[in-house]
Amino acid sequence: MTALFTSQDALESSAQVIGGKARVLADLAKEGYKVPPFFVIPSASFENGQIAEAQKSAIQKACDTLGATRLAVRSSASSEDGHAESHAGQFLTFLDVAAADVPSRAEAVFASGLGDSVAAYRAAQGISDVNMPSVIVQAMVDARAAGVAFAADPVTGRRDQIVVSATEGLGDALVSGEVSGETWRFSRPLLETLERPGGDSALTEEDARAIADLCISVTETKGQPQDIEWAFSAETPESFLLQARPITTRLLPAGVAEDRLLVFDNSNIVESYPGLVSPLTYSFAVAAYARVYTSFLALIGTGPEVIKAHATDLGNMLARIDGRMYYNLGSWYRLLSLLPFFSSNRQHMETMMGVAEPLPDEVMAGIAPSKSRIAAAKMVARLAFAAFRLNAIKKGFMKRVVETVPPRETWHELEDRPLSELAGEYRRVEHALLDDWDAPIVNDFLCMMAFGGSRSLLQRWAGEPGLALHNDVMIGQGDIVSAEPARLIRQIGERVRETPGAADVLASGDAQAVFALPGIGNLLKDYLNRFGDRRIGELKLEEPTLDEAPMPLFRAVSASASRPGADPERIEPDAVLKDLFRGQTLRRVLARLILSYAKARVRDRENLRFERTRIFGYARRVFCAIGKSLTATGHLNEPDDVFFLTLEEVLATVEGSALNAGLKGLVALRRTEQEEAADLPEPAERILVRGSAFDRAKRMATASGPGKGHATLDPNDIQRRGTACGGGRVKGIARVIRDPAEEQVQPGEILVARHTDPGWISHFANAAAVIGERGSVLSHSAIVSRELGIPCVVAVPEACGWIATGDRLEVDGSAGWVKKLS
Repeated sequence: MTALFTSQDALESSAQVIGGKARVLADLAKEGYKVPPFFVIPSASFENGQIAEAQKSAIQKACDTLGATRLAVRSSASSEDGHAESHAGQFLTFLDVAAADVPSRAEAVFASGLGDSVAAYRAAQGISDVNMPSVIVQAMVDARAAGVAFAADPVTGRRDQIVVSATEGLGDALVSGEVSGETWRFSRPLLETLERPGGDSALTEEDARAIADLCISVTETKGQPQDIEWAFSAETPESFLLQARPITTRLLPAGVAEDRLLVFDNSNIVESYPGLVSPLTYSFAVAAYARVYTSFLALIGTGPEVIKAHATDLGNMLARIDGRMYYNLGSWYRLLSLLPFFSSNRQHMETMMGVAEPLPDEVMAGIAPSKSRIAAAKMVARLAFAAFRLNAIKKGFMKRVVETVPPRETWHELEDRPLSELAGEYRRVEHALLDDWDAPIVNDFLCMMAFGGSRSLLQRWAGEPGLALHNDVMIGQGDIVSAEPARLIRQIGERVRETPGAADVLASGDAQAVFALPGIGNLLKDYLNRFGDRRIGELKLEEPTLDEAPMPLFRAVSASASRPGADPERIEPDAVLKDLFRGQTLRRVLARLILSYAKARVRDRENLRFERTRIFGYARRVFCAIGKSLTATGHLNEPDDVFFLTLEEVLATVEGSALNAGLKGLVALRRTEQEEAADLPEPAERILVRGSAFDRAKRMATASGPGKGHATLDPNDIQRRGTACGGGRVKGIARVIRDPAEEQVQPGEILVARHTDPGWISHFANAAAVIGERGSVLSHSAIVSRELGIPCVVAVPEACGWIATGDRLEVDGSAGWVKKLS
């Protein structure tokens, strides 16, 4: 009778006798890993596939020593779980076996060594020897969760990440492929979360990370990447190691781990660049940001050597991830650290940019403010002088805009100019405006300080009522150009309402017939001549302007025609200031002055951004003309292909410095990339990554999961809070808008959107209230809605998922909450 091998005996035996799996388990138990107790029935115990009767009693006694009522019976062939061949899943395994049934189950496992699948596997691997398996009998773990883990990605071959697959209960269905289970992914060596399952999970993040850590530990013990099976006990918090084997699929070479943390955030920039952004738009924006902020640093007295040292940050203020635009926050903060009063300016910048979370301490640790008092004093003096001269600077900027951007009605003449002149026209605009963007950037910086400072002051002096007053004063302007389109739409709607048959002509979408309407067509033409560039995605060069595609304007006017307009009620801040600071004359006077200055900066910020829209609109026409010329010369298949090239590629093609003439190949590649990006889930608002931003697999999930900050929200919530943007309280029916170009808010409905941009003005004209999933108190939706006198609440968690079209809502824009009504 051949002796059985205990786990201790297995240490003294070779894999040829007890099989590879048993020897590995014995070694792991010796190293201190928690391996369920087991014994081995060697292959020599089977005579003609049967276990001798005398052996069966020894097996029964051995089962009793395991201390478990239910057992696992598994194979352990000499070549199983080896470095070259794993034989994974080729032999039978039985779980939840009673001790009395172990011999028969062991015989079945042994017999599986002659099965067709094993023979096919050996043939495929070029294995000629027939090695019958020994059999492991092991105490079963009563598992609350189980699964497998890989110390390297077995699909991509990457060694810099760990994959954990899990399912509730026993892991046999997962291992056999019957269920897909849930997937967790962690970075190496820091074990940062790269991927987590959605919805309910078999594991907590702490559990999954513990398994990843176990997988790394086993890998270090064995000296090469391992594939492990594991289980969490339902009775104790312990995890058990059930199996380990080398990953036999081909892996990529080991690389040097990247420890630099990059932080990308699109909290506010998504208003200007919603959705997918073309390569031309992105490269144009990158160049514009770099030139504008370089000139700003020079304007406030930053030394040329300091500017040169921060050239990388200036060129990396933006990122394009999965086709979407993001701020690269590390670059922004490093540039901000050059300015005086860094700590307070940092907070104000976060407010203006709508950044919901500060930069992680790890990144902030490498950002130190300038310690030169002389340099700081110089900057303060230059900024103070610029603030003193701001009106003159604005006049000079507006004069340059008028001189540089020709009247809109002449833009069609660009199509009659040769490529060299079109490139020269772009260079002229670039030099005249982007290199001298003084008024907008100076005003933005002053606005950042004035807005943040006044808000903090009123909160400190008057608490919540002070903040409410600040919102009302800052957002309710009455003289912001961004709100003018909505007022004009309402006026044109009134004319349509008074003109028989006009609504039917508008609804037809026949532009020629619409513009021929007496008293209405000219109003629409005037609107387009002034605000034709104020459309959805207005800073995206690839988006057609309203005069090119006027249907959204027609729909907005049609909707407005069925709803009489109402002038917004304006708050009288002096009356509120008297109540807030009764008996505190000095504070009241100071608060009035500070609010007045901050209000002016917010107004100028919006109005100057409208000039930016016009400039971008003209740049679009220049590039459209270039696209037509490149199509006519066979370099592109169609004019819109130009948007799939970068700014540098377009200009190099025209000016003679291009590397090659294969523009069509580049366009085809990038069209495919954009189609793939369109099929991906929209990336999170905040993305953390080590290494390349292109690497989806290395992005770290935030502590609260995708969507940032709202993983524990109850979908059955009756009420949710956001950021109050003023406008009072209203009840109405919700309209969730995901595609603003194709959907339209009807009069009196409550607009619900993930985010908005200035081109949504046609929707604002008809909305009874606005709810935004994203945004800040200085976002476009906040400013324009308050300007129109309608309630607005932004930063409402997961608003577009929580609210459905047709839901009846109550919105309080002053208190900042949204309530579902029955």
